Amino acid sequence: MASGKNTLITGPAIDSALAHLVLTREVEDFLYYEADLLDERRYEEWLTLLTDDIRYWMPIRKNVPYRDERGDITGEEDIAWIDDDKATLTKRVRQIMTGVHWAEEPASRICHIISNVRLVEPGVALDANELVVGSRFCVYRNRVETETDFLVGRRQDTLRRIDGALKLARRKIILDQNVLMAKNLTMFF
Repeated sequence: MASGKNTLITGPAIDSALAHLVLTREVEDFLYYEADLLDERRYEEWLTLLTDDIRYWMPIRKNVPYRDERGDITGEEDIAWIDDDKATLTKRVRQIMTGVHWAEEPASRICHIISNVRLVEPGVALDANELVVGSRFCVYRNRVETETDFLVGRRQDTLRRIDGALKLARRKIILDQNVLMAKNLTMFF
């Protein structure tokens, strides 16, 4: 404030600002709770956070010239690392939970760190049943004695309010690497 005066936000502006803060905090709690469920291998509970029509999508990164930087991921209809619906995610969970999944026996130790959570369209979000949320992630995985993976990137989620609760309706996962160094993608993001 160049003038040195403090300006108070009053009236409808403060109501809007408070509503935005409350909504942002609710979204953060949802994403942190989801990360806890995944870290604790409570996958069946995690599935309850997903809508029946979810699209869980991880396009492939490409190396492109600077002038083409907006085209550095594969498109919606192109090949992807992951492109799952609720049925496929449920099958993946069931496979891991058998205890005989070759890539998860013994079980990996996984830690999700979620940050930079923000409402992509904050003005629209306050009155909408669907929210577009951006975040960053770091997923650490340690397997057996020597296998360690750090997967870092960003996500764009669509959260939908159903019966008063937030549910994940869409997740776009963009890894900050174009060559997958991990041996598999058995973890969820």
